[in-house]
Amino acid sequence: MSKHFDLIAIGAGSGGLSVVERAAKYGAKCAVIESGELGGTCVNRGCVPKKVMWYGANLAHAMHHASDYGFDVQVGKLNWEKLVAKRENMIGGINDWYHDFLNESGVELIEGAARFVDAHTLEVAGETYTADHIVIATGGRPTPVRADLVGGEHVINSDEFFELDEEQPQKVAVVGGGYIAFELAGVLHALGTETHLLHQGRSILAGFDHSIREALLQQMGSEGIVSNDKDKIGSIERQADGKLTINFENGAQLDNLDQVLWAAGRVPNTDAIAIENAGIELVNGGLIDVNEFQETSTQGVYALGDIINMYGVQLTPVAIAAGRRLGDRLFGGMTDRKLDYNLIPTVMFTHPPIGTIGLTEEAAREQYGDAVKVYSTSFNPMYYAFTQHKVKTVMKLVVLGEEEKVIGCHLLGKDVDEMLQGFAVAIKMGATKKDFDDTIAIHPVSAEELVTMK
Repeated sequence: MSKHFDLIAIGAGSGGLSVVERAAKYGAKCAVIESGELGGTCVNRGCVPKKVMWYGANLAHAMHHASDYGFDVQVGKLNWEKLVAKRENMIGGINDWYHDFLNESGVELIEGAARFVDAHTLEVAGETYTADHIVIATGGRPTPVRADLVGGEHVINSDEFFELDEEQPQKVAVVGGGYIAFELAGVLHALGTETHLLHQGRSILAGFDHSIREALLQQMGSEGIVSNDKDKIGSIERQADGKLTINFENGAQLDNLDQVLWAAGRVPNTDAIAIENAGIELVNGGLIDVNEFQETSTQGVYALGDIINMYGVQLTPVAIAAGRRLGDRLFGGMTDRKLDYNLIPTVMFTHPPIGTIGLTEEAAREQYGDAVKVYSTSFNPMYYAFTQHKVKTVMKLVVLGEEEKVIGCHLLGKDVDEMLQGFAVAIKMGATKKDFDDTIAIHPVSAEELVTMK
C-alpha cells in the first residue's frame, strides 16, 4: 500500500530541502527522497568545500604578503591531509544538522533512488509513495570525459577532486573553461601546486563581461598559472612511475602530472528517474522545461534548480529561493508567488574573485544599441601598496538611456565577493548612476570607486 504525502521532493539538495521545509511550515505533510548525502552538491562537493579551500588559498597569499608589511614570516609546507580532514569534519556537521532539521520540521526522509511510476506516484527500493505535488530537484553531476578520449579513465572530475584527502598533487592539468575549472585552478596554484589550465580552443567564462574575462586571464598568467587555450588533447597515458602524460593532437606533450582534473561543466541528473512515466519530455541534454511558476508540462509536477531549461541559473541561492516561493504558493496562499530570475548577482571564487549582476556590455549593446553607456575603472587597491605582487581591481557599470539606469555591474578584485551584495540590492531596486554618485563614499575602501566613477 502506498504512503501518501501532500508534497514530495526528489533530491535533498538546496532546492528540495527548501521547498519541503517551507511547505511543512504551512502544515503540509512532506517527504524528501535522497540517494546520497543530504545537502546535495553545494554542501558536499561544491560551494562549501570549495570555499574552505579558497580561504586556505587566500591565507597562502596573505603569508607571502606578510613579509612586505614587515613581518618575519617563513611560509611552510601545507598539511593537505589536515586541511581536508577539517573540511570534511565541517561538512559532516552540516549533514548531521540537516537530519535534525528534517526531524524537527516533520519532514520524512526516504533514502534511495526515486523513479516515477506515474505523475503522482514514485517508487523507491520497491516501495511506492504518492503525492499531490512532486518537485524534481535532482541537481547535476560532472560532465563525463568524452568517450573517444584514449586514457580517459586516468582523469578525475570535480567531485573526485574533493576525494584527494591524503596528499597534495604537485602538478595538475585542469581541463575546462568555466567557473569550476577556473576556481579549482586558482585554489591549486595558490596552495603550491604547479597548475596548467587547458580549455582546448573553446570560449572561456561564457556569460561574463569581456573586460572581466581578459583581466582575470592576465592576472592568472602573471601569477604563474600556465594557460593553454588552443591545443586539443589527443590521449592520456599513465607512465611506469604512476605519473600522467597528456599527448596533444599537434604532437606536443605535458608530462609528469599527478592528476588530470576534468572540469568541463555539469549535466542534469534526470536520466534515471523514469520521467517519461510522468508524461514529461527532457530537452537540451536532460533539462526540464518549466514556466515562471516552476510548473512542468504535467500538472502537479514541478522542477527547480540546476535541471531546468528556461530561467536556469545554476546557483544554490537560486534553487533555495525558487523552492521557498513554490512552497509559499502551493501551501501558503500566495497564488502569484514566484521567483524573479532577472538581475541575479553571482560571485566566482577565482583568485582574484569576480562579482557580477545584470547585462554584460556586449549583451546590453546588442539589446539596446547606442542607448548604452559604460563607466569603468582599474586600480591597485591600497592593500597591495607595499606588496611586490600586485592584483588589480577592475570595475564596470553598464547604464541605459538618459536616466542612466544601472543594468549591469561587473567586478574583479580583492573583496568584490563581499561588496557586490549591497550594490545588488540597489540595482534590483532600479538605481541610476546618479543614485550611485549621490551616495557618500566610504574611504578608504575599494567599494568607494563604484560611487565615484567618472
